[in-house]
Amino acid sequence: MPRMLMILAALALSAPASAAHAQGYPQRPVTLIVPLAAGTGMDTLARLYAEPLAQALGKPVVIENKPGAALMIGTAAVAAAAPDGHTIGISTATPMSAYQVLYKKLNYDPQKDFAPIYLYVKSPFVLCVDPKLPVKSVAELIKYAKESPAPLNYSSAGLGSSQHLSMEFMAQTFDLKLTHVPYRVSPQAITDIAAGHVNLGFAEAGASLPLIRDGKLRALAVSAATRLPTLPDVPSVAETPGAAGFEAVSWHVLLAPAATPKEIVDRLHGEMRKIMNAEMQKRAADIGLLPLDSPSVEGIRAYIKSEQEKWGSLVRKVGLEGSQ
Repeated sequence: MPRMLMILAALALSAPASAAHAQGYPQRPVTLIVPLAAGTGMDTLARLYAEPLAQALGKPVVIENKPGAALMIGTAAVAAAAPDGHTIGISTATPMSAYQVLYKKLNYDPQKDFAPIYLYVKSPFVLCVDPKLPVKSVAELIKYAKESPAPLNYSSAGLGSSQHLSMEFMAQTFDLKLTHVPYRVSPQAITDIAAGHVNLGFAEAGASLPLIRDGKLRALAVSAATRLPTLPDVPSVAETPGAAGFEAVSWHVLLAPAATPKEIVDRLHGEMRKIMNAEMQKRAADIGLLPLDSPSVEGIRAYIKSEQEKWGSLVRKVGLEGSQ
């Protein structure tokens, strides 16, 4: 009984302290960790919304790029930060929903170490082929791949990357045998399709658009469930017979460390909802991203959990569990 009274007293004292802390938030500049280099699509969009977020909070929002280790350096830095709302950060589908199965050990827990703030865009891929390949649709590609005496090869940004897992998801969907050619960086993976060194691959929309428009890549489909505004004539993979509901995308989620007070998370969620208006969504679409109306904080948790089940299951199915 005395122990229970002590716990109740501690909770009673901590609740007002947490609320008071949230009311005084922020007390200094807010650091926004971006796990990719400056100039990437993620970084570009973060800089666009950082300015209005700073105006809303009344303190500067400082972008800190922490690229490396397949986005794990930046993601882990968010998890390890003080849970006071002064350090927040972005992560994406693979570090949050596939790496816990792909890697033997992670220095963060995707399920326990984060408080989701706002899920604001999906980052779709474009299924690109070497223009010399005699296919102009996903259906023709499937037929050609199944009739080819040797498996077609595809490029990606590396083992376990979103592009790699997306292509494996497509191969599973259509029962294809393909050979993976991993690259260290995404641009080389794309340019080698255009050069004819590999047959196909999923490429980031923003990076592939110039090559598609110049005729150096042929776009067969997009990996999102819907078509992209920047490529309105290119169908989604889901429009192919037998692929209803197909979606293989990355996504950008704004996160805080897990113990960040709910009042701070809710405030940031509300401010981001105002910022990601029609104009900001158009800017996101212009760089090849699909803007979202974010679910609630609990809705984001549920979405991330569903993605962990989807991609974790795929990693196991293709025999990559614990391979890294």
